[in-house]
Amino acid sequence: MSGELQHVLLPDAVVVVDGLGVVVDVNDLAVDLLGRGRELLIGSEAAVVVPLQSTTGRSAWTRGPVDAAQLHLRTFLLHPPGHEAFPVQAAAIARSTNNGNADGVIVSLRRERQAADAMEVVATVSHELRSPLTAVKGYTSLLLNRWGRLGDDQKRFMLEQVHHDADRVTRLVTELLDISRLETGRLTLHRQRVDLVELARSVVAKVRLEYPDLTCTFEFPDDFPPVLCDPDKIEQVLTNLVENAVKYASPVGLAVRGKVADGHVTVSVGDHGEGIPAEDLPRIFERFFRAGHNKPSGTGLGLWISRGLVEAHGGRLTAESTVGRGSTFRFELPIRPPASS
Repeated sequence: MSGELQHVLLPDAVVVVDGLGVVVDVNDLAVDLLGRGRELLIGSEAAVVVPLQSTTGRSAWTRGPVDAAQLHLRTFLLHPPGHEAFPVQAAAIARSTNNGNADGVIVSLRRERQAADAMEVVATVSHELRSPLTAVKGYTSLLLNRWGRLGDDQKRFMLEQVHHDADRVTRLVTELLDISRLETGRLTLHRQRVDLVELARSVVAKVRLEYPDLTCTFEFPDDFPPVLCDPDKIEQVLTNLVENAVKYASPVGLAVRGKVADGHVTVSVGDHGEGIPAEDLPRIFERFFRAGHNKPSGTGLGLWISRGLVEAHGGRLTAESTVGRGSTFRFELPIRPPASS
């Protein structure tokens, strides 16, 4: 791979084309997208191996010097040889030579479904934000306009609701930021020694404020070690697992357990709910997937984000479930991160 693509920090397929319309470099995602090996792409005409057509059927590759403006922020139909056509969104910048003159383009290509996913994320989180923000606005208006006529118990109740809804908004915004950082590989972890036993107890105590019926047991060995991890991110994972168990299974009889083996710790959250159908279990970590009917709504992003956060620590998040008996979500973390982490 040449040095040119090291400066293109997009999680997209990237193709470098010279001024004559010949492909001079591609990244791994472009190889996958175009369905050809790098050795077949480099040195070939872009019009042949990257056949982009406009919505009117005209080729995006015009005769003569390649113009970045012709390709930038537009939707094309990509029809790689031997493969079915599919829509992509393109973005392009001019490629400069050593003397500073324009000589071709650097083009990033993204399947249109990815763009649709991004819009769905925004639409979903926006919808989830509307409810707590409406509640905050309503309670604060009442407090401001009727302060003298409200009793202390009423004021406390309203302030507690505002506090709770503000926390919910903060979490949703954090999720939105985490999605962007996970997809671009720019998630930054602030590691420190964390007592996961105390963290788990703290998470359950916070969730119990919203769900007073929550009962939970903790089973950790006495020698359970502290772990070098980002406490905020792992708290986010634990909170998501505990809240999911309460909302989608049962608040009664949760069990949080820990084990130590081979330089790793494992923490599990188990419930005694209805369980997850076998056909749904492989999909529960997919973005936007919501299992079951007649259950509380959500963004469908929590488990997807949680898995990404755990994997960013060099660990893994898995689930097992038996219909009629309950589910267990389990994440494994290295006690100390790999040297390259």
